[in-house]
Amino acid sequence: MARKLVLDCDPGQDDALALLLALASPEEIALAAVTTVAGNVPLELASANARKILELAGRPEVPVHAGCARPVLVPLSTAEAIHGDSGLDGVDLPPPRLPLASEHAVRTIVRTIAEHPPGTVSLCAIGPLTNVALAFLLEPAIVPRLAEIVVMGGAIGLGNVTPAAEFNFWVDPHAAAVVFGSGAPITMVPLDLTRRVRLNPERLARIRALGNPVARACADFLAFYDARCRARGDGEGAALHDPCALAWLLRPGLFRARRARVAIETEGRFCRGRSVVSFPADGDPAEVRLLTEIDAEGFFELLIARLARF
Repeated sequence: MARKLVLDCDPGQDDALALLLALASPEEIALAAVTTVAGNVPLELASANARKILELAGRPEVPVHAGCARPVLVPLSTAEAIHGDSGLDGVDLPPPRLPLASEHAVRTIVRTIAEHPPGTVSLCAIGPLTNVALAFLLEPAIVPRLAEIVVMGGAIGLGNVTPAAEFNFWVDPHAAAVVFGSGAPITMVPLDLTRRVRLNPERLARIRALGNPVARACADFLAFYDARCRARGDGEGAALHDPCALAWLLRPGLFRARRARVAIETEGRFCRGRSVVSFPADGDPAEVRLLTEIDAEGFFELLIARLARF
């Protein structure tokens, strides 16, 4: 049976690819809602981009709920330097016809988890954790009802915004601290893992060669994303951070994981947004499943097979 999923995102090319991976996998994922948050781009653009992708995929029935336009306590920082002014630069998609759903994303998260039996709804958060944190604070009773929350964020080693911090946690460290302190069943997808899943010319060519309109659009916006990353000094190619979170839900056998404790630094002058990871001794409590290894070739086989379905 397909798992009920709420996808919280801030598209972003890699978010868009993650959303398409979910849409192409109805046997495993029943997408209840897409919720958007300010992060890679401001909220209005993130919400428009999510609707553009749903329309590209022919799935206008999936509702998009706009959420928080800024972090909990700090000013918003965005990532147009990587994703372009629209967040989806590289492809020319028409303005969305699909209207936004009227319910705020935070209330959508609360309602969806509350109205289904315990353990039947998963939450995948691939942007800053503002919406999720406020949902947990608004209605703490939803936390033990979750089947799982998969979070793309954080790092054991170097960050990608500062040496200490990964982008999603750096944008809203206080929200990340709330979520990781909530006791929710978290699977964390850190930079240390996602940096092993890199675009290269051969992989881009395989996506483009699929020939369908969705795959061609993906190849276009991924080529832009890859070029931007390389121009900013990442000679290994763009890392596909967010689709790794969806791949975990679809094919956990592609990954290895360890149990860990994770705390979030909120106030440090140099370490704002740092995910402080420790590995307890066997038998000691650990709140987080931390993904540590991925079969990158297996990931791309999965991705290309699912994009071929459109």
